[in-house]
Amino acid sequence: MKNFARVLALALRYRLTLVGLFLCSLLVAIFWGGNIGGVYPIVEVAIRGKPLQTWAADEIAQAETKSAELRGEIERLEQAIAAAPGSATDAMKRELDLLQRRLQAEQTALATAGHLKPYIDRYLPSDPFRTIVWIVVALMAATAIKDFFIFANHMLVERAVQMVAFDLRKQLYYHLLRMDLGEFGEQRTGTIMSRFNVDLGYLAGGLRCLLGRAVLEPLKGLACLLGAGIVCWRLLLFSLLLAPLAGFLIRTLARSIKRANRRAMEENAQLMGVLSEAFSGMQTVKAFTMEKYERSRFHKVSKACLRKAMKIAFYNSLSKPATEVLGLGMVFIALIAGAYLVLNQETHILGIRMCDRPLSIPALLLFYGLLIGASDPARKLSDVLNGIQAGVAAADRIFPLLDRQPKIKDPENPRTAPRPHARLVFEGVDFHYTPDQPVLRDIDLTIAFGETLCIVGPNGCGKTSLINLLPRFHDPARGIVRLDDVDLRELRLRELRRLVGMVTQQTVLFDDTVYHNIRYGSPQADRDEVIAASRRAHAHRFIEEKLERGYDTVVGPGGNRLSGGQRQRIALARAILRDPDILILDEATSQIDIESEQQIHQALEEFVQGRTAIIITHRLATLDLADRILVMDAGRIVDLGTHDELVHRCELYRRLYDIQLRQTA
Repeated sequence: MKNFARVLALALRYRLTLVGLFLCSLLVAIFWGGNIGGVYPIVEVAIRGKPLQTWAADEIAQAETKSAELRGEIERLEQAIAAAPGSATDAMKRELDLLQRRLQAEQTALATAGHLKPYIDRYLPSDPFRTIVWIVVALMAATAIKDFFIFANHMLVERAVQMVAFDLRKQLYYHLLRMDLGEFGEQRTGTIMSRFNVDLGYLAGGLRCLLGRAVLEPLKGLACLLGAGIVCWRLLLFSLLLAPLAGFLIRTLARSIKRANRRAMEENAQLMGVLSEAFSGMQTVKAFTMEKYERSRFHKVSKACLRKAMKIAFYNSLSKPATEVLGLGMVFIALIAGAYLVLNQETHILGIRMCDRPLSIPALLLFYGLLIGASDPARKLSDVLNGIQAGVAAADRIFPLLDRQPKIKDPENPRTAPRPHARLVFEGVDFHYTPDQPVLRDIDLTIAFGETLCIVGPNGCGKTSLINLLPRFHDPARGIVRLDDVDLRELRLRELRRLVGMVTQQTVLFDDTVYHNIRYGSPQADRDEVIAASRRAHAHRFIEEKLERGYDTVVGPGGNRLSGGQRQRIALARAILRDPDILILDEATSQIDIESEQQIHQALEEFVQGRTAIIITHRLATLDLADRILVMDAGRIVDLGTHDELVHRCELYRRLYDIQLRQTA
């Protein structure tokens, strides 16, 4: 509930909306109780066959007569008490107290009827049938006004809910953009998407229930209970004997529903993960004819979701009859007790005083109507219970993610990066993703400004992990990476990453135009600068000649409407437009044809001049660009030198080089 309270804190930003919906709920409750209260004059007129003017006159006459009788009895009893011995007066004093209360009740009834009579005489018809018609028309008008406020209430509730969901969705997205890359490795895409779609939907539903029915229905019930209390408050308390049991049952069910919803959301997140993996890897699924396996996996997860959904349905279905039975139990207690009081014209039940003057049939019918009017909102609250508990469970899944802080942060007192830098230095660097599996060990390396360094080594030797330390996608577990004499952790992240341009093996393009994908490297660039970067990347010709709309061609999700070579050249144009001090290429030409590789190689020869370039590659043509070549194995530096030096002295490099020669032969 603590996390759901934070959702309410967000809702409090929209105070005017909340005030408006509360006022609308209050007015709906008043009209709800008032409409039920209209039963009383209708019953009075229908039973007596007389207008309300006659009822008011009869009430005044009856109250005056009864008051006179009670005063006489009180006077006689007081005289008897004065004459009786002290030990014999206890019973008479109790009877005197009862008579005084009855007299006070009659005086109250007399005052009420006397206050209402002038208004009844002035404004209401004197004919019984016309009186009922007038009351019905008034009730219809009140109902129309009530429905207007119900409409306004629903709209204000929805506005508050949608604004809070909008704010939370933005917060969650902005927060995820700040999180470390490692966090996305730990959180499957399906799980994160589930937070946005499923969990936020449940949270919005819970808030809708809380601001809507959880406010409106109790106010309606309270209005009816207040009305019933005015009729006979002691009888009302007697009727609510089962309320503590209902409260205990609802609390128990609420806990069970919350647990069931939390587990259901976890299963839904797994389902989203299975769908995401299957759809993104559909080519692999079909290539290896794994449709049957994927159907089985989906069936297993879907079955788990079904079981959790049925458990929620069980608790939700149980809450409705349980609360309804308890509500009817309260009404039945009132029916029996009220019938006893009216039929016997009693004021006590089992020696317990229920009222000061005997109830009339119209008053008892009004009491029953108000009690039933209070039970209807109570019944609807059972539907609200599941929605709120689902929202609470969703908040408990969303806010821990929002509270998780990135490990890679800006320093409190950032330093300025030297530009251009003189050298990049790795000093005693160790790195691991998990402590028991070291990835880099004892890395000591200096890269001079303007140097092109190629990194080679077997798969999994730590090449990509090494270059990912430069833009601080990760920080070393031990040691320091410096830009000249400045530790990278002392630089502001945005400033550091502006110095770096990256082209990776898996080219990431967005479902947008070619122009905007290139301009992503420098959003402030104009069209001429984008075209100039494309020319340097040898991409301008195919963009203009082979793409239907040139730079305005939409590349599709992930750039799937382009070939591998086209995607790589657009990615290189994006990096060139950024004009970085440090260019990083991670197997950027490993999946493209020879013609595309030659064009990219030519573009790189021109672009790496006057900047530091770090290239992970196995391609012989790319190795020709290198001033030095770094050989890695098992997370360590094996050797460092020129191609000729390494061929003669490094067995691992010679073996890798021979493999490349055989592949290109």
